[in-house]
Amino acid sequence: MTTTAPPGVADGEGITMNGLRLIRRHAAAFGRFAGLGSGVTLAASAALVLLAQWIPWMAANALTTVVSTVVATELHGRVSFGHGRPGLVGHLKSAATMALGWLVTSAAVAVLAALRPGAGLVLQQTVYLSATALVGIGRYLVLRLAVFAERTPGSRTGGGVRSRAAYDAAA
Repeated sequence: MTTTAPPGVADGEGITMNGLRLIRRHAAAFGRFAGLGSGVTLAASAALVLLAQWIPWMAANALTTVVSTVVATELHGRVSFGHGRPGLVGHLKSAATMALGWLVTSAAVAVLAALRPGAGLVLQQTVYLSATALVGIGRYLVLRLAVFAERTPGSRTGGGVRSRAAYDAAA
């Protein structure tokens, strides 16, 4: 298969330009995802500190995770990925990623409690937010590639719908 470069672009430069556009597009989406996710996470962290004064920490973590997941899924669907409202299936898939995230953050704080029973609030929040950051990176990948993947018409021979990520990877 032969490709021709756009007018004024030498052969091979078109691939580089497309690659740079692709990198910029994904970097912008990740930036929006990280900014919105960080804002929601910090709000959830503050709510967690307040709620944990009245209810057990694990319950407070579960509650803030559920609420922040719904809010973040709406924001990511609309703003981070420009996909629009996520719908019930999008929320359920996103909730699955957050359920795993809840397990990771809970395990991180439980390990801290086992290793340092008298750990202060600053150390607890540092561990919690660090674990949340790692979960966030994995969550971005899952949401970008599976939940909010851009859809483009499939090839005539394939008859299906391919994700934009599949086309991007092929380019």
